[in-house]
Amino acid sequence: MAVKKSEFKHGQFVVYPTQGVGKIARVEEQNIGGQKIQLLVIEFEQNNMTLRVPLDRAEISGLRPLVTPRKMSEAINSAKGKAGAKRMIWARRAAVYEENINSGDPMKLAEVVRDLQRRSAADTMTFSGRQLYMRALERMAQEFAILHKLEVDMAAEKIEEILGVPKEIDLNAVDEDEEFEEEEAEET
Repeated sequence: MAVKKSEFKHGQFVVYPTQGVGKIARVEEQNIGGQKIQLLVIEFEQNNMTLRVPLDRAEISGLRPLVTPRKMSEAINSAKGKAGAKRMIWARRAAVYEENINSGDPMKLAEVVRDLQRRSAADTMTFSGRQLYMRALERMAQEFAILHKLEVDMAAEKIEEILGVPKEIDLNAVDEDEEFEEEEAEET
């Protein structure tokens, strides 16, 4: 994705591939090695981090503006498809998933979400598979949240709802009627 330097403005939300969605706080000039360099100062609220990216290296670093709502819809629709082939050993697949997550590309994030999502309430996930799925979903949700003016948690829920991902069963949940019956039994 070719990005012109002038596309980045103060207050604009951008995606840095390995960190997710951040906001350009300012453009500052610093003297580094005797040269004046313009830096984009990007703040990532979700992990309390500030990143400085040289303006002339922004494209090379993979920094990009948010995708359009249409492109996000395309990514989510691609996550509805059938899971990809699982012929590789898990370690190699996990490495590919990690690369896709760190690419910052919504279509590659959608591939990870598609391949690792639970298809039914009975499906189980390995710990590492769940971690990768949650990271990919969060990255998609960060961008979705900005595009649709939602909180990130709500955006993740909305994406899973669109995909038809079954809700997890809360084994600690107590039915209100059961709780009331237990209180009555204790009183008598």
